[in-house]
Amino acid sequence: MKLIRTTGRNAQAAAETIAALRERGGTSLDAVMPAVRRIVADVRRRGDRALLCYAAQFDGLNGPEALRVTQEEMAAAWNALDPALREALRTAAAQIRRFARRQLPKSWSASPLKGLTTGQLVRPLGSAGCYVPSGRHPLPSTLLMTAIPAQVAGVARIVAVSPKPAPETLAAAHLLGIGEFYRLGGAHAVAALAYGTARIPRVDKIVGPGNLYVTAAKRLVAFDCAIDMLAGPTEIVVASERGDAAAIASDLVAQAEHDPEALAIFITTREDLARAVIAEAKLHSRQNPVARQALRRNGYVFLAGSVEEACYITNHLAPEHLTVDSAVDLAWVQNAGSVFAGRWSAQPLGDYISGPNHTLPTGGMARVRGGLSVNDFVKLITVQEYTTQGVRALGPKAALLAEAEGLAAHAAAIRSRLRSRAQGERRSNG
Repeated sequence: MKLIRTTGRNAQAAAETIAALRERGGTSLDAVMPAVRRIVADVRRRGDRALLCYAAQFDGLNGPEALRVTQEEMAAAWNALDPALREALRTAAAQIRRFARRQLPKSWSASPLKGLTTGQLVRPLGSAGCYVPSGRHPLPSTLLMTAIPAQVAGVARIVAVSPKPAPETLAAAHLLGIGEFYRLGGAHAVAALAYGTARIPRVDKIVGPGNLYVTAAKRLVAFDCAIDMLAGPTEIVVASERGDAAAIASDLVAQAEHDPEALAIFITTREDLARAVIAEAKLHSRQNPVARQALRRNGYVFLAGSVEEACYITNHLAPEHLTVDSAVDLAWVQNAGSVFAGRWSAQPLGDYISGPNHTLPTGGMARVRGGLSVNDFVKLITVQEYTTQGVRALGPKAALLAEAEGLAAHAAAIRSRLRSRAQGERRSNG
């Protein structure tokens, strides 16, 4: 990890490094986009013929009959699972479901003035596709994190896709009662979900992380099918003045082991703690080549000139995962995907079992959105209902606003209601 002082003669270089890190979300997908565009267009044009060809080439699919995972396969994976792991999956699922239920928005109505009722209806999406990576590691936790909020929202059709899904992922699908599961990955899986084929009807929204090809495909189809976010490499920032060096380093290494491109940052004003964390991170990553590579490439320790500057840098970076010393620090946190308060709140607990979602914004997108949630699977439909009394109260002002914008038909539609009301009053009085 690289130690960078933000003050003194290194201040300019530090500022440039922080500025570059802030723009990390602009990492170009141009290198893979031509190939992704060809694959997506081919699946959209030729449907299953193209899809099965790519699935055989990239996913090792053994014939079209193997495309869809059967309920029996999922049940067998569940039954073969170690009982302790089955119980861990049940506990994680219950925690995630409980948290999602608390997040679910409510329908409501109100009368801001006599004669007008306004409100909102909460309605689920009709269908959702959950992408579950299966590269270096099996990720049953990602299936739990993507499918459970959709279930809580009331999504009727939930489709899971994963290339060469691990038994643990199939077992998690059985636990959740997933009805559709396909052995698919990459850009062709995203294309099938977005546009549909004879075997796989299209979905309304695609969620879940993936590699560069998956991310590029999600960006490409985003105008035709809703997506959650464009996920990049995992990120961690720890901002601490009194933390335990070994605990801090263990979290940095834990997130770094996801990907050689993972970003791991420690921010403090204490040089002794900074150097202790660097030493501990080196020790903890000694037997972990992926983490060691990530820390060498993208591991930073910023030695800030003040606590205020440390807070500023943290918010400026808008990290995916953020650890702070205590709940008191939440007062200054403005930009983060998910926050872990206190030395006992190990970040991997949030990856699996706390309840909040681990599908989080990367690349600085925590400045504008939080992690995946039940809100990603519902629509808020607004409602307004007028009586004649409400039209009389607000109609003339609305008509004036329409005329000010030069929209005569808008004004006429409002004034026609006002005339109808006046005529009705005259008839009743006559």
